[in-house]
Amino acid sequence: MVFYFTATGNSLYVAKCIDKYPVSIPQVIKNSSIYSDNQIGIVCPVYCGEIPNTVKEFLKKSKFDTKYMYLILTYGNSASDCPEFTYNEFKALGINFDYIDTVHCVDNYLPVFDMAEEKKIDKDTDVQIAHIIKNIRLMKKGVPTATDADRKLHKQVATLNKIIPSFNNGKMMKITDKCIGCKVCEKVCPTGNIIVLMDYAQRRSKKCEYCLACVHACPQKAIIIKHEKNKNERYRNENVSLDEIIKSNFQDRRESYE
Repeated sequence: MVFYFTATGNSLYVAKCIDKYPVSIPQVIKNSSIYSDNQIGIVCPVYCGEIPNTVKEFLKKSKFDTKYMYLILTYGNSASDCPEFTYNEFKALGINFDYIDTVHCVDNYLPVFDMAEEKKIDKDTDVQIAHIIKNIRLMKKGVPTATDADRKLHKQVATLNKIIPSFNNGKMMKITDKCIGCKVCEKVCPTGNIIVLMDYAQRRSKKCEYCLACVHACPQKAIIIKHEKNKNERYRNENVSLDEIIKSNFQDRRESYE
């Protein structure tokens, strides 16, 4: 059994390589469930040195009955101390990951990386995934030990987010007049934070993973971010379709806009 969280497809691709029928966390997070299997895996991206809040919420409200639990983290520039940090964070809550590993992928963070350049870099993703699958089958145990530099980087980013919340809460995103009300952004948002009213996309609240799924998926490039490196380029994992991301993240939320 494999659960995943995805925005632009990297984690979904990894999850599909590990399990034929992975389960989307946004689709089951409303349920307080007990999950039982011989092996249970979580696949998700690293955001600012930590796993997404949606994944944290899912782990905290669920119960897992398994002999072997693992966490696979996708990242672009740096995973920092996320493996070690997450292991310690959830061990304190009674969840013990037997195995944690990382997969180096395209980094989709537009303010820092030019997607045209990122796509050119061969990061040997499939080689990494094959190695991880072998380890999972062998039920290998182990958690990467972070370096002092990793821990320092995580601490610096966490401090910056507290000082400047807009750095990673979605406020730096802007929906422009290029919007045609196609609802793609509404359908790919894993937190249901975007709604299209009167043929124009709007944010419901400040609750945002800042996963950039909406920015990358918009066919009109109508959603932009301040200080983008290349406003003409967007990204989706080449092995994942837009329809797959929509099926992973869309919840039909018709409550009134607030």
